[in-house]
Amino acid sequence: MGVEPENTLRSFRHAERAGMDAIELDLHLSKDGALVVMHDTTVDRTTDGTGAIADRTLAELRELDAGLGERVPVFEEVLDAVGSPVQAEIKDVAAARALAEVMHAHGLVERVEVSSFHDEAVAEIAALVPGVRTVLIASRWDADVVDRATAVGAASLALNIRRLNLETVERAHGEGLGIIGWVVNTPDQLRLARAFGLAAVTTDLPEIRRAGRFTA
Repeated sequence: MGVEPENTLRSFRHAERAGMDAIELDLHLSKDGALVVMHDTTVDRTTDGTGAIADRTLAELRELDAGLGERVPVFEEVLDAVGSPVQAEIKDVAAARALAEVMHAHGLVERVEVSSFHDEAVAEIAALVPGVRTVLIASRWDADVVDRATAVGAASLALNIRRLNLETVERAHGEGLGIIGWVVNTPDQLRLARAFGLAAVTTDLPEIRRAGRFTA
């Protein structure tokens, strides 16, 4: 999203060409149950429309400009447009159920990792799609965040790099959890991620990968 309209096919293709290891995207359900790729619950910030995604059908969402003439994509279109592994963030249990159907239909358990801020959504997708890799996300967290992740069977935690500390890293690693740092957009943040021994980071800027070559 730092160089292209966010959550569009254009941005995902750019990420893939830039050599990113995987693509992270966000899923909501449209009024008629389509898995729409957009971050917010409303279309206001990232399109030329207004209102809630849940109040519009997919056809209505398709009429919006998501930036530079891009249209709001659905999850299946992303899977066809790029070959990269995908981390799909779901916002609730209903989205988990819809995503599970798509994953079963297309055999995506190896390609798609599923993340959420919501413990119940992580638990739901894990129950519906045996073997799926899951990630519990947190921006602010209490001391029980590692216990929460293990309780819902998450393989990893995705934690805000600006609030991450060594104690949390060591507790997570001690329980066999990987940590993904977000959002890493500067060399200093990348250095911190490496110092903590994180499994991965997310970024808005593909060029951070080139900068990483010179980051000790």
